Amino acid sequence: MNRFVVKSAMRGLINGRSYCGSSIIVNGDLYKAAVVGRGVQLSGQQNGMAFGAFEWRRMMSSAPASAEKAVSGKEDKNEGPVAAEDKNGKEVVASSYWGISRPKITREDGTDWPWNCFMPWETYRADLSVDLKKHHEPKNFTDKFAYRTVKFLRIPTDIFFQRRYGCRAMMLETVAAVPGMVGGMLLHLRSLRKFQQSGGWIKALLEEAENERMHLMTMVELVKPRWYERLVVLTVQGVFFNAFFVLYMLSPKLAHRIVGYLEEEAIHSYTEYLKDIESGAIENVPAPAIAIDYWRLPKDATLKDVITVIRADEAHHRDVNHFASDIHFQGKELREAPAPLGYH
Repeated sequence: MNRFVVKSAMRGLINGRSYCGSSIIVNGDLYKAAVVGRGVQLSGQQNGMAFGAFEWRRMMSSAPASAEKAVSGKEDKNEGPVAAEDKNGKEVVASSYWGISRPKITREDGTDWPWNCFMPWETYRADLSVDLKKHHEPKNFTDKFAYRTVKFLRIPTDIFFQRRYGCRAMMLETVAAVPGMVGGMLLHLRSLRKFQQSGGWIKALLEEAENERMHLMTMVELVKPRWYERLVVLTVQGVFFNAFFVLYMLSPKLAHRIVGYLEEEAIHSYTEYLKDIESGAIENVPAPAIAIDYWRLPKDATLKDVITVIRADEAHHRDVNHFASDIHFQGKELREAPAPLGYH
């Protein structure tokens, strides 16, 4: 039967005929052509090249979630429609064979939710009442080592970025999103090994990592990194991830203390960023749409508003990591203290 299908397809190519939507009956059973039909498409994506009367399409695509319009004619009963149109004529992804489909999600004003990277119930209003001036005074060797390490790491950052705070913020967020992921991952594995609950700390640390990643997604909308800055990010992230992984395995209390001091430096950097915006050195452009939805900012929000809420987030991360380090210094495990879930 396979040989018959191939011969039919080759005959169609030679004669210039289109087999779109064709089917073949063999021994009374209906078969759809495997390599022909619907433009010989290998995927529902819309990127491809025309070949004779057929259109060959690439298997995977990084394009946003969309599908081509449903063609006329009957489809195989075992296959759902590739796409359908809503009342406004917009293309929407239909249910797949696996029954996975995104429900209709709207904003509070009834408009469609445009983001796949986060949902409305993951958004929040930043707590701007947090104390930005809090500082953990180094009290012992571990604290002093962590503090001086962070101060030393700031030297090359100041030399490289100087007062280009947009690029600096982008670099900071690629690093700041690592500790929460590493800590959450290692606590997750520890919980599995010891058959113990984590006290909510796995989720708390992963929430921190996700929040930092959203900072990065926002900054990328504002600052377009140059090729060499991307190279620096790649190098720094690779080195920092492995170094922090080993550090967390050896001394979680030192790891959290270092992150606490890193967040203090982040607060300082964003404060300087705000000073340049207020002085006019940096244009106070409109806030990106992703920031408006994620932090529930007003529609007319500006860059200053975005940096203000990001700085507040960093202050909360400072508190969480210093708190985690204090728990370890008291000789306890994180699961013995309540995790600050939702504390951005």
